[in-house]
Amino acid sequence: YGLSVERNHIRICLPYVPKGANTMEFISGIREKEVLGIQEVISGDYEGRTVRMNGTVHTIRHMGEVAFVILRKAEGLVQCVCEGASGHVDLKELKEECAAEVKGTVRKEERAPHGFEIRVEDIKILSRPADAMPIPVNKWKLNTSLETKLAFRPISLRNIRERAKFKIQEGIVRGFRDYLFSQGFTEIHTPKIVARGAEGGSNVFKLDYFNKKAELGQSPQFYKQTMVGVYDRVFETAPVFRAEKHNTTRHLNEYTSLDFEMGYIDGFEDVMDMETGMLQYVMELLSREYGKELDILKTGLPDVGRIPAVRFDEAKKLVSEKYSRKIRNPYDLEPEEELLIGRYFKEEYGSDFVFVTHYPSKKRPFYAMDDPEDSRFTLTFDLLFKGLEVTTGGQRIHDYHGILEKMKKRDMDPEDIESYLMIFKYGMPPHGGLGIGLERLTMRLLDEQNVREACMFPRDVTRLEP
Repeated sequence: YGLSVERNHIRICLPYVPKGANTMEFISGIREKEVLGIQEVISGDYEGRTVRMNGTVHTIRHMGEVAFVILRKAEGLVQCVCEGASGHVDLKELKEECAAEVKGTVRKEERAPHGFEIRVEDIKILSRPADAMPIPVNKWKLNTSLETKLAFRPISLRNIRERAKFKIQEGIVRGFRDYLFSQGFTEIHTPKIVARGAEGGSNVFKLDYFNKKAELGQSPQFYKQTMVGVYDRVFETAPVFRAEKHNTTRHLNEYTSLDFEMGYIDGFEDVMDMETGMLQYVMELLSREYGKELDILKTGLPDVGRIPAVRFDEAKKLVSEKYSRKIRNPYDLEPEEELLIGRYFKEEYGSDFVFVTHYPSKKRPFYAMDDPEDSRFTLTFDLLFKGLEVTTGGQRIHDYHGILEKMKKRDMDPEDIESYLMIFKYGMPPHGGLGIGLERLTMRLLDEQNVREACMFPRDVTRLEP
């Protein structure tokens, strides 16, 4: 580059660029590639045509002069047939879990996955595993302990059945989002590093935040209530953290919570109605678009056409009388009681779900609205699914003086949550909402016995890796 002034002229000197040279490349979007996916082959007219497809070698079956190479892709399995020493195929070099690209002719084959196979002309190995597989992920079912599956989680998730679980979980979240969008909700994203937990108590993970005390959020409760004052109806799908030292089949220290909060409600029944509608939409979506995964897991979908609702105190009496179980804790439901309530409503009403309403005020957070007819109870609920609590929700106190009064009764200092109380000080509509434990909901839907089976990378009192 150069610049010179000659009398009344400015001369600019630029570097020499040969004619036709390309000095700038522009990215304009997804490029069409020759490599096909399963759905493209199924939906297109590829019978007898040569195609290319990539994937991971799931298994290799040698049958004399013929070998079957099964590729594993996100969409499922593809059967590839290698006959003799055709083309450049050297099966001695091919191992399970190799990433490979095959080239061959598409042929219909009803016995093959998805109804077609590829007659291989060439296989190109893209990468090779450095070691033998620690667990047999190509087996239909992993006959290993849960601890082994979790220790080798990056590998065990490659198993077909393990993958199917989390596709079902994807469908649940997708249905949750889609339904709430259709009902006028706005998706929000709230902080997980907070000054104070929404639920209170000692079960919080404490942090040193630039020499200030902070915690990992137990719930987005304060923030989603705040955003009701902005958008009327909001939802979030995000992790929450509980420092509970439980090592049970139903507890995790980090789990995914499906939360929504809605304003201008007439009562907490509006929240239960919204959840019921959402569950109906989710089950219909799973039935319509996740049939393959449901079939792999041999999972049926529950009927959510109508969900019964029963008061907390009445539910305790019903199971106490029918199953001869003494009521030991009048203020909460023990796990065994939840199971019996689930059993009762399955036997009496054929329902896998039941709303248990009007929980005692002693066992609910300070922001829960008390029942105006009996302040010992709240306008709150839990949803039990096959005897396990998967949802907690209810109506919130929206009046500034009302929430201060309840805090005073509990010896709480308003200055500790001054920023939260600001929303009520400057006006809030009647509102309510809920939080759903995604892993618990998935666990019950798939009839798993441990919530860790429904979590990709569980975090509990003993596990921080992988």
